[in-house]
Amino acid sequence: MRQTNQTQVTEFFLLGLSDNPHTQQLLFILFLGVYLVTVLGNVLLLTLVQVDSLLHTPMYFFLCNLSLADLCFSTNIVPQALVHLLSRKKVISFARCAAQLLFFLILGGTQCALLAVMSYDRYVAICNPLHYPTIMTWKVCVQLAAGSWASGILVSVVDATFTLRLPYRGSNSIAHFFCEAPALLILATTDAQTSEMAIFFVGVVILLIPVSLILVSYGHIIVTVVRMKSAAGRLKAFSTCGSHLTVVILFYGSAIVTYMTPKSSKEQKKLVSVFYTMVTPMLNPLIYSLRNKDVKGALRKMTTRNLPCRLGVCHWQ
Repeated sequence: MRQTNQTQVTEFFLLGLSDNPHTQQLLFILFLGVYLVTVLGNVLLLTLVQVDSLLHTPMYFFLCNLSLADLCFSTNIVPQALVHLLSRKKVISFARCAAQLLFFLILGGTQCALLAVMSYDRYVAICNPLHYPTIMTWKVCVQLAAGSWASGILVSVVDATFTLRLPYRGSNSIAHFFCEAPALLILATTDAQTSEMAIFFVGVVILLIPVSLILVSYGHIIVTVVRMKSAAGRLKAFSTCGSHLTVVILFYGSAIVTYMTPKSSKEQKKLVSVFYTMVTPMLNPLIYSLRNKDVKGALRKMTTRNLPCRLGVCHWQ
């Protein structure tokens, strides 16, 4: 699977996680199960928010955006990985590789921004509860969600441009199971230092700035909760924030290892990539469901009686 030095490659060979047939079969079964749970969990969460009026609040509006991003994020990568686990020829065209990279960056950047927005929502709800309805209006929520998706698109355009503008005329074997910028840059036939620095800088912006905002928000939340006189109020506040904080740690921890630690080994980065492309999108709806009384209540109502299908938008003042 080599191209001549004079010719731009037209396809890439994905080396995947293992070349052992038995291991590939086991990985196929594992990844298929994870993907099915991801799809079912996120679709169920989206459906619950739609049909239960108690969930028509800003927090669940942002959660729906996160679930949609998770669902698309996983679908962009896992189906192809499953096909390649059962194929001898693990090839992806340059155009499909570029498209996968583009959507991967859009959805990943959007998730980063959404998690920061959700922490701000919890900050307002706990630290300024009396002003919450006037601050988190429908218009503000739509603007914050749209801004999150726009930031993902901006990150994608910058990173994809610096990655795909390089010439690829040598080896076309990607030491990964999908097209990711760090794995592609290794194959560039010219010095990729400028592109690596640009991608690192964008990684600082899209990872560390939201993390800083999250830390500031939760710093204020912790101070406010500690000052609460009611034990029940403190428990409710920590319960509400616990799910979000768990998701933040899982997502940002794995993303920072991949994009902010260049000295990490290829195998380590591949394993971390499996975590944030497959495991995290599966865990998110489970975490929010298992730790959230409102979601569990909506699920109980759905399973105990036939709810009318109502497709509409959330309304709040």
